[in-house]
Amino acid sequence: MKLTQIKIGQLSKITKIGSVGAVKRRLMDMGILVGEIIKVEKVAPLGDPIEVTIKNYKLSLRKNEAENIDIEVL
Repeated sequence: MKLTQIKIGQLSKITKIGSVGAVKRRLMDMGILVGEIIKVEKVAPLGDPIEVTIKNYKLSLRKNEAENIDIEVL
């Protein structure tokens, strides 16, 4: 399941980061790592950006970045 497919407020665990190169490095630098717990806080009206909480930090991700993150719903 992709991060863009879960509901607001739902907790999930990151299982895979599918992107490569600079995008993957950017996500990992923000603390988005395999095994971390992530929660979707808000989604903009058109679905972009998506605000998430990970490691007690709030981050905004573009929809195309969030589609590269595979998750498992808890």
